[in-house]
Amino acid sequence: KRLKSRDMATNKRHSCSNFIFLLLQLLLQFHSGKSDLQLNYYSESCPKAEEIIKEQVTKLYHKHGNTAVSWIRNLFHDCMVKSCDASVLLETANGIESEMISQRSFGMRNFKYIYTIKEALETECPITVSCADIVALSARDGFVLLGGPQIEVKTGRKDSKESYAAETEDFIPNHNDSMSLVLSRFQSIGVDVEGTVALLGAHSVGRVHCVNIVNRLYPSVDPTLDPEYAEYLKGRCPSPEPDPKAVEYARNDRVTPMVLDNMYYKNVLDHKGLLLVDQQLASDPTTSPFVEKMAADNGYFHDQFSRAFLVLSENNPLTGDQGEIRKDCRYVNRG
Repeated sequence: KRLKSRDMATNKRHSCSNFIFLLLQLLLQFHSGKSDLQLNYYSESCPKAEEIIKEQVTKLYHKHGNTAVSWIRNLFHDCMVKSCDASVLLETANGIESEMISQRSFGMRNFKYIYTIKEALETECPITVSCADIVALSARDGFVLLGGPQIEVKTGRKDSKESYAAETEDFIPNHNDSMSLVLSRFQSIGVDVEGTVALLGAHSVGRVHCVNIVNRLYPSVDPTLDPEYAEYLKGRCPSPEPDPKAVEYARNDRVTPMVLDNMYYKNVLDHKGLLLVDQQLASDPTTSPFVEKMAADNGYFHDQFSRAFLVLSENNPLTGDQGEIRKDCRYVNRG
């Protein structure tokens, strides 16, 4: 009799722990939201969606090469702030304040070309493909045009009905922040140290406005900067108080300026990092081993960038009944 009751108690415990395990799994799945993203999400509702995005991205790249850089920056600014939900594209209107007002958004451009892509999709499949998926897929295709490998990106994100303008600076690290703060911001969305070092490699392409450089040049040159490189930068940014609206820039990488490669890491090891955060990557003991490894191996850099790209692109998406499919990426749907 005692044996029977002991067996019953054991079975009860097993059933209870199995139930708790299943409940935890369900909760984790619900919390992440990632379970609802899938490869080829539009295969039935808009079979040509990814093909149209790729076609438009390629066409725009051949007309305006810098659009490929913008696509990658868009993904970072969208997904770092709360969710990959195209909130970054919302303009100030109808009670919404745009995230573009934030200092962290300084220098972002080429949004009009996102709308070009959206128009092409609306012609093919009205109100079907989300702006959030356009942001993710255009970044993926932009990476390939900049010399990176093809990444399999899941889709099915919905667009937010709100902007997070007031909170942008709480999520996006600044170029002058300490390395520990930068790492913690990325860690908060699931990107580890290795992945953070790889994502900062996006600074291999594009350019930086003098507004974000002069603090390393004036009144005295940052001693961690290569002296010859500092002279070059002073030539690009001759005034300690540059006009934010003037076309005063320096390229991130003078050797392969439009190739997303490991030249960036070679530059920072040579004390030619443009921003303070770039230089800190090489000097901080937490990140420097990965910098050296990426400087030595472009394939390893691309692998780590691709891995971190996927983590970033799947941060807390709105899926299923959450959010909406915006008709116009600039505004929340009416009615």
